[in-house]
Amino acid sequence: MHPFHHAAAQPDTPAIIMAGSGQMLSYAQLEAESNRVAHLLRGLGLVRGDTIAILMHNEIDYLPICWAAQRCGLIFVAMSTKLNAEEAGYIAQDSAAKAIFCSPALAAVAVAATPGLDLGARLCTAAGAAGCVRLADAVAGLPTTRIADESTGRDMLYSSGTTGRPKGVRGNLPEGPIDQVDALSGLVAALYQFAPGMMYLSPAPLYHAAPLRYCMAVHKFGGTVVVMEKFDPETYLALVERFAITHSQLVPTMFVRMLKLPEDVRAAHDVSSMKVAIHAAAPCPVDVKQAMLAWWGPVIYEYYSATEGAGFTAISPQEWLARPGSVGKSILGQVRVLDDDGTLLGPNQTGRIFFHGGGSFSYHNDPAKTASVMSEHGATFGDIGHVDEDGYLFLTDRAAFMIISGGVNIYPQEAENALTLHPDVVDVAVFGIPDDVMGEAVHAVVQPRDMARAGPDLEAELIEFVRGRLSHVKCPKRIDFRAELPRHDTGKLYKRLLKDEYWAKSA
Repeated sequence: MHPFHHAAAQPDTPAIIMAGSGQMLSYAQLEAESNRVAHLLRGLGLVRGDTIAILMHNEIDYLPICWAAQRCGLIFVAMSTKLNAEEAGYIAQDSAAKAIFCSPALAAVAVAATPGLDLGARLCTAAGAAGCVRLADAVAGLPTTRIADESTGRDMLYSSGTTGRPKGVRGNLPEGPIDQVDALSGLVAALYQFAPGMMYLSPAPLYHAAPLRYCMAVHKFGGTVVVMEKFDPETYLALVERFAITHSQLVPTMFVRMLKLPEDVRAAHDVSSMKVAIHAAAPCPVDVKQAMLAWWGPVIYEYYSATEGAGFTAISPQEWLARPGSVGKSILGQVRVLDDDGTLLGPNQTGRIFFHGGGSFSYHNDPAKTASVMSEHGATFGDIGHVDEDGYLFLTDRAAFMIISGGVNIYPQEAENALTLHPDVVDVAVFGIPDDVMGEAVHAVVQPRDMARAGPDLEAELIEFVRGRLSHVKCPKRIDFRAELPRHDTGKLYKRLLKDEYWAKSA
């Protein structure tokens, strides 16, 4: 299906509701706005296969712009709002963007990032900004009818770039009509009960792969997307109750923040409408997920995949309760586990994860990087884990963050999961730092609930807390404290930034 079908069948049904401002677009309005923007893009000379960039906060115009690009056969590149002008400029140039859409607060970055674009190809939402044409003015008077040469476009999202320049993950433009049934639609219908009438709460930035793709999938089913401008744990719970939310997609750090709310605050909100809460993006500590299941009931579903789409595993809450810690069985690509020498490993043996025979992709303008993650066994993204005798995958950590101390391989995720459970810990990163005797030592950086407590006493308390749960060799030898850790809005921890900082100091 496609939103244009729902605009005809249920024109007044809300398609998008902004949680903070209360702004709303019905399906009829979504269809009209995306058609106007589609006519605008054609008027700018953009044709099938061309690229646009989107540098916007979560706001009411975001998804209509994406749907306009989708029906124009364009590649739409959703960019992180954290980028500076140089970083945004690299992506705009690398993707060959011929137009850019921005929020007023990001207009200066967008303008500086696209010096080669004509003024009319820089569109700013809301009140507009210098160096851009106001989007509302640009589409005023344009037809609300469909363009004559519709074809199917798609997103091209860039990797986070914590270990160098980000790379665009490029797939082929779909052939066929814009309302053809795609693989994601079939997947979410089968796994997550996507259906007409669903109420979906999106708490993360729309420039990230999962939030953007899930929101657009909801629109294919005729559901309502409630978009949070920014995640806040108590506000999230209040929105679930207010809109009788049935579906949502989260990351484990959001679970942690909700669980650390006072008990009376958690109990004050009715979350019984929730049917499916999907999570991924980072490993979820077993105790955290068990606590969430005890609170919300068996509605929490997990998957493991990547922006590249080379593989996909999924697990239901019932399966997870039988196999705590698993990310499920593969439904796209065969999971293969290899050791450092490339030897195929058997059940319950830990090694690097590959997906064989899954989805195809390439990194835009970087065949060397594409080749670096490929082998005869498929594609790998640096994750370590094992598959049990029944085919369920368990992740250990990323290979890049494995610590080798005294010849012993240590996976920092275990210590991170343990520290997360301490009531005074808001966020944590564990990684290896140079050690003259052991090669590497296990080190932790913690964001405490109260920075006034940061110091030797809390450090000793936390180390003892972890030692009560893990072998001493896996526990941090030292803990530093910071008011905030470098974490992406989607929940991804930029651990590499911290690790590089400590190794640079040592050097």
